[in-house]
Amino acid sequence: MKKNSQLTKIEVYQNLAFLAIIVLSFLDDLLQLPALIFSHHPFAFVFRRSTLDMLLVLAVWFLVIRSTRRIIARVQYLEKFMRVCAWCRRIHFHGEWMPLEEFMRQSFDTPTTHGICPECRAQQEAALDHAREARKPAADTPIVAKSPPKTD
Repeated sequence: MKKNSQLTKIEVYQNLAFLAIIVLSFLDDLLQLPALIFSHHPFAFVFRRSTLDMLLVLAVWFLVIRSTRRIIARVQYLEKFMRVCAWCRRIHFHGEWMPLEEFMRQSFDTPTTHGICPECRAQQEAALDHAREARKPAADTPIVAKSPPKTD
């Protein structure tokens, strides 16, 4: 949950920054900051300019927040994956590699036992039948008795 709150903070800070840009852009024209800083001449407030600035910032804000949400969703999706060793099938959990049975016991308080699913059972039975057939002598080959060695 710590990662999730950090990702939410990113969205909040991003939104606050864009709101600050919009407010500063509007206040810039409303308070006549250029006239106050550079001259004492009256400055006419033009709503079209500040409105255009705000619309431009809103468009950029929309694109950025959309991209940010897609990236955050992707990160959250990838963080849900459980790392499993390809060789020994142990699971990486809280910085430790542990057998599946131990993971089930710690995470879900569930004891485990072993069994076999119907598909695997059918495969094993087929392999066993195939091995039995391979060991049987063929029915059409005659059985020849060995004669004792000749002694002269």
